[in-house]
Amino acid sequence: MNTQHTKSRSFIVTLGLLTAVAALTVDLSLPAIPAMVDALGTNLSRGQQIVGIFMFGMALGQIPSGLAADRFGRLPALYVGISVFAIAATVAAITNDMDTLLAARFVQGFGAASAIVISRAVVRDIASGKEAARLMSLMTMIFTSAPVIAPSIGALLVARWNWHVPFVAIAICGYLLLFGIRANLVETHTPNASEHPVRQLLTSFREFFSHRQSVFGLLLLILPPAGYMSIIAISAALAVDIYGFTITQYGFIFACAGLSILLGSATNRWLVMRFDIMQLIKLGVLLIFASSIQLTVIAWLDSAPFWWIWSCVCLFMFTIAILMSNTTVLALDPMPKIAGVASSIIGTAQNVAGASGALLSAWLYDGSVRNAVIIMAITGIAVPGIFLLRPLLAPGPLVHHPQELARD
Repeated sequence: MNTQHTKSRSFIVTLGLLTAVAALTVDLSLPAIPAMVDALGTNLSRGQQIVGIFMFGMALGQIPSGLAADRFGRLPALYVGISVFAIAATVAAITNDMDTLLAARFVQGFGAASAIVISRAVVRDIASGKEAARLMSLMTMIFTSAPVIAPSIGALLVARWNWHVPFVAIAICGYLLLFGIRANLVETHTPNASEHPVRQLLTSFREFFSHRQSVFGLLLLILPPAGYMSIIAISAALAVDIYGFTITQYGFIFACAGLSILLGSATNRWLVMRFDIMQLIKLGVLLIFASSIQLTVIAWLDSAPFWWIWSCVCLFMFTIAILMSNTTVLALDPMPKIAGVASSIIGTAQNVAGASGALLSAWLYDGSVRNAVIIMAITGIAVPGIFLLRPLLAPGPLVHHPQELARD
């Protein structure tokens, strides 16, 4: 492994772009949903399922991707996953059948899982502790560009051409990623296929769940995706149907949430070198509670000015960049040798939660403010409850192994 290359800007940028695959696929297609619904003769609730079905595909693809990355290396697993993503994205871009579109989105998600799992595993291969948290923050800043610019671009593409074009753009991005992987990434893991794959998977699972620190981190990582995916899935309907904004205005409104993640990532990058990980997780927990308690009041009132709702959403997104970057490092640090499977366990749990939040919000959506924000409110309030259980779930000092990084 060329350790110097792993510190290069192009290496980190490519990892960041891999983490942005899911956000790009979701956010670029969101503005197309109203026009897609009209063109395909379906209803808004079914149209919004393109978000949840993609997330479920990602959930199911995580474990195979993580195991393949540990057994055969990071790069081979990435090439296969992104190729599957790009081909499925092409099908989604050209179809005029809703069932085919949903099936293609599911396969897209399955392929995209490799990007999320392996990018995290690579970070654990080359860093731990504060350095890993710093790299995660840098990647999150790159990932943030997707929700900042993608909805606006998607809205412009739909307005200029038709609902197919954002899906075409997603497919093109998939093929470009393959070139980026070839040009900028190097292998960071020594493949280990000495065991039967099922036995290796079970051994890795047992090791992950034997570390109480990792289990505690996993529990903190599950709920936030359900919250933010629930609002993402119905955000177009909330802004356009309830509050009367145009699709173009919606793109800029959604970009505010992306900018919040960017600001949170920049803040976390500064804080991570000055405070320990648990202090930053505590800060994230407090902020997510502040956002969610306000959303609970809004749900109870079933009415609120749009600026109040969206400021709470933006605070929630700001918190995500702080809470999830540090909690991911917390969960992965004890397991340098099975980072692929460990990352896939985290990703599977997050994507099941995110997909459930997205599909549940699409199902609950009835044009009311209450049902639009209630899932985010509930999940955000539950996070502090998990954090307060740390003395029972993960007592003692934090565990990490800075000496056990990827070697030549």
